[in-house]
Amino acid sequence: MREQVQTIKEQDTLVIGGVEFSSRLWVGTGKYRSYEEMARALEASGTDVVTVAVRRVDFKARENLLQYIDPKRYKILPNTAGCYTVEEALRYARLGREAGLSNLIKLEVIGDEKTLFPDVCGLLKATEILAKEGFIVMPYTNDDPVVAKRLVDAGAACVMPLGAPIGSGLGIRNPYNIKIILESVNVPVVVDAGVGTASDATVAMELGCDAVLINTGIAQARDPVAMAEAMKHAVLAGRMAYKAGRIPKKLYATASSPLEGMLL
Repeated sequence: MREQVQTIKEQDTLVIGGVEFSSRLWVGTGKYRSYEEMARALEASGTDVVTVAVRRVDFKARENLLQYIDPKRYKILPNTAGCYTVEEALRYARLGREAGLSNLIKLEVIGDEKTLFPDVCGLLKATEILAKEGFIVMPYTNDDPVVAKRLVDAGAACVMPLGAPIGSGLGIRNPYNIKIILESVNVPVVVDAGVGTASDATVAMELGCDAVLINTGIAQARDPVAMAEAMKHAVLAGRMAYKAGRIPKKLYATASSPLEGMLL
């Protein structure tokens, strides 16, 4: 089994904007009870991508979360979480790059404080600006196939549709829209937000998504380290199932042991 899993991983590399990723589970760094717990969860997840909210990092502080993230082991994906305007999002994206974090950017332009749904107009504008500045833009968006295509046209290196509202744990609420997005764009699709447990991550991967980004579902679990490991296996299982190809759904039964060829 281990040899089979290793073979599939070697033949199934994810590349976004020219950057190669070894894990299809990406993990956020917010909401943990301590930095130490966060570090243990990251290790258990097997991820190589860690998201960091730029506006929540005090680069001058004696202790901050960056000290618990080994840049030789993880790719740091800065994000513009908490930004409600294009100007804010641009400022923090540029600050993250100037601070030496990365030219990758998970772009968020939030439009509503209660639902944390994205401001689509602002997101499109910020994507276009940052893409022209050389960023590898990964926009967090709603599960709208038309918006996904517009983001690609604006220069997005991938699209990151929500499975459900941020932190809700509701799982993939509209798998049909996610499926349409997968058919509509020619860039990787990463489900971002709403994953609450391992089966949610598996569903996203079985649909054909290229990766899943999880923060709250791991950080707020009763045992974040154990949940991180569960998510690792869930993403791998979902990807393997997608690549293997599920049987078609049928209304009636089909015998596992057909009568043809049986001795009577």
